Amino acid sequence: MDWSITSSVAVEVAACVVQREVDLRHANTLRLPCVAERYAAPRTLAQLQQVLAVARREGCSITLLGGGSNVLLPETLSGIVIRPALNQWWLEADAHGLTAHVGAGVNWHQLVMALATAGLWGAENLALIPGDCGAAPVQNIGAYGVELADRLKAVQVVERATGETRWLSSDACQFGYRDSIFKGELADSVVITQLQLRVSRQPKARLDYGDLASRVSASPTPLAVANAVCAVRREKLPDPEQLANAGSFFKNPVVPDQQANALRERYPAMPCFPQGNGLTKLAAGWLIDQCGLKGFRQGAFGVHERQALVLVHFGGGNRQGLLALADTVAGKVAARFAVTLTPEPRLIET
Repeated sequence: MDWSITSSVAVEVAACVVQREVDLRHANTLRLPCVAERYAAPRTLAQLQQVLAVARREGCSITLLGGGSNVLLPETLSGIVIRPALNQWWLEADAHGLTAHVGAGVNWHQLVMALATAGLWGAENLALIPGDCGAAPVQNIGAYGVELADRLKAVQVVERATGETRWLSSDACQFGYRDSIFKGELADSVVITQLQLRVSRQPKARLDYGDLASRVSASPTPLAVANAVCAVRREKLPDPEQLANAGSFFKNPVVPDQQANALRERYPAMPCFPQGNGLTKLAAGWLIDQCGLKGFRQGAFGVHERQALVLVHFGGGNRQGLLALADTVAGKVAARFAVTLTPEPRLIET
């Protein structure tokens, strides 16, 4: 999907256009107001390398933007905003099975549904997660018992400083819960251009999360699982096209077992998910809900009335207002449970 963008000036970079003064309000699912000083959507690796060369030559900053579903944009962005639009994908068979080679600009949900429709297992639990494939490894997206790290073979990246390409294995990506090397050591130094995903024709249904098993037959197809996941997500999460949001706004906090056990004594119904190594994951949505914040509104933003983990934008607000609401929510959770909530979306600086 290409964003409909207007611009007052366009500068040609080989076959890629770098636009000036681009409105990004509709390029982020929270619909936060933002104007990019310059913007480019390279469709090939060569075009991306050319735009990176322009940035190096002119000494300007680079901001990467995917589907805009997990970012908090400021009102202005200097330098060049790059949205990789490499939107090709294909399958390859070898002695180890099937691999899906996926360009960074491919829409993630559309890819999942295409694989599931083709009878291929691997990504079906990750259906309806918004955004482009290039952003998936950054956040190590996950849902319904599966993380991208479980399915990823390798990631191709381009070095911003040189334009050279290289591959990183899944292990080299240092995946964690909503975390990766792309948030740490490689933050702001590479551009993800392609993913390699393991897929299979052998049934490998993962149905032990929530009520997925009750929504499908005993021997479901990958498409049946993907459709069930979509149904669950649509029941719980608002559609960004109808009500601006970025999905789950807070990470599920991970606390020491001792703290989790103490909380369970006070709140026996509190969901807990043992992580090993003396740690337990808590459900951020449950904590927020217990503070009576469903439907709470503060200015142009609010807590969704059905899913406390989602912050929504009713229109007319900016990032400062959204962060003020996030602070209010996190403060109430900390006061009641002594648990710290951390935002999941990436804060983009000017």
